[in-house]
Amino acid sequence: MPVVLLDTNVWVSAFINPHGFPARLRDAWIAGRFDVVVSPALLEEIADVLTRPRIQTKYDLSTEEIEQFLRLLQERALHVAPRGELHLCRDPDDDLLLETAVLGGARYAVSRDDDLKGDDDLVAQMRSRGVKVLSVRRFLEWLEADTL
Repeated sequence: MPVVLLDTNVWVSAFINPHGFPARLRDAWIAGRFDVVVSPALLEEIADVLTRPRIQTKYDLSTEEIEQFLRLLQERALHVAPRGELHLCRDPDDDLLLETAVLGGARYAVSRDDDLKGDDDLVAQMRSRGVKVLSVRRFLEWLEADTL
């Protein structure tokens, strides 16, 4: 089963739009179609964004729903601890995200962030480390075609 890194923006989008592509990825993970890798910083960022009062109110997210999801992620994900040794991006947070993918043996890093997906040099450098950087839609197409 492939190991995948899902960016915070993918997890959050899955909550904001329960019928969109990110939600379909979350549901595929819950169904056991792939494993995900996380780091303490990634878990913290996901929790921080989802529990912001503005986000919870605007999208009608219950604290219980968020806590249940975070527990599931904590229990089922592969955990790694990046040390800040990868320096490929202008944003150090993105470097930690990519280092999480590399340390966790992820075959795919899935993001909605154009700084990651749109940087051809970065995509090539990650590919040389065994990680394909993909959009949500592209990864979902591969997953649904079972071509992973």
